[in-house]
Amino acid sequence: MDQRSELGGFLRSRRARTRPEDVGLPAYERRRVPGLRREEVARLTGISVGYYTRLEQGHGANVSDSVLDSLAGALRLAPDERTHLRSLTRPGRKSPTRAAPEHVRDSVRLLVGSLGDIPALVLGRSGDVLTWNRLAHALLAGHLPREAPERVDDRPNWTRLFFLDPRTRELFSDWPEKAKDTVADVRLALGAHPGDSSLAELVGELLGRSTEFRTLWSEHPVRRCTSHNREYHHPLVGDLTLSDELLTLPDDDGQRLVVFSADPRSPSAAALALLAENTQGQGGQQAVALLAGEG
Repeated sequence: MDQRSELGGFLRSRRARTRPEDVGLPAYERRRVPGLRREEVARLTGISVGYYTRLEQGHGANVSDSVLDSLAGALRLAPDERTHLRSLTRPGRKSPTRAAPEHVRDSVRLLVGSLGDIPALVLGRSGDVLTWNRLAHALLAGHLPREAPERVDDRPNWTRLFFLDPRTRELFSDWPEKAKDTVADVRLALGAHPGDSSLAELVGELLGRSTEFRTLWSEHPVRRCTSHNREYHHPLVGDLTLSDELLTLPDDDGQRLVVFSADPRSPSAAALALLAENTQGQGGQQAVALLAGEG
């Protein structure tokens, strides 16, 4: 992805989003476009209009921290958006290159497997599923081979599945909201890892193949996914309400452990227990067949 166009597009989207009354400017003026004018952002930031215009043109190398802080305040950026802005303006950013395949440390793999009846998986920087335990596989992608994450050159990618795989789409009752979160998370990851060609290629693929992804991407959402409560409609055990936590692994650049849970006294906990029971041993083979539409 062109990082200069990323910076310009991000600033324009946030300028258009900011209402004049939010920053103490008159709201009654007739405006040809929504949001703030360039000269208003420049005045609020304390820089010249020409300098701000160059920033919107993508010339953001070596911009000072004080200017970034002023811009973030003028455009009312959230913490994740401030982080993204800094990522887009730091010097020495590399063009995407082919990175070595990601691997899960043995201790992390053992941890995921030891969680037993708690669904858990590890996602790489670009959303590749690096490992999952039996129940996470049955919950999220029982129609795929259990060993799929072990195929280094052809791993399941969660973002690709989410936008391009009909079975994954049907799993989420709140798919539109999940879609926004997913795109926002990918945008933040791309800003933080501009040298990761797998991320750039993934975004390029989805821009070409998914209208929904393309529409959301044009809005420049930026937000780190950390925790959610979501509704699922599982083909084997029906409706579930689950919480998930995405925990960054400190020693693994960009990798995250994802763990799912249900209220212990809820029907969702019972459904999750039933799924665990039905995916053990011979029952697991039957469940996968059902999920794949073979039963």
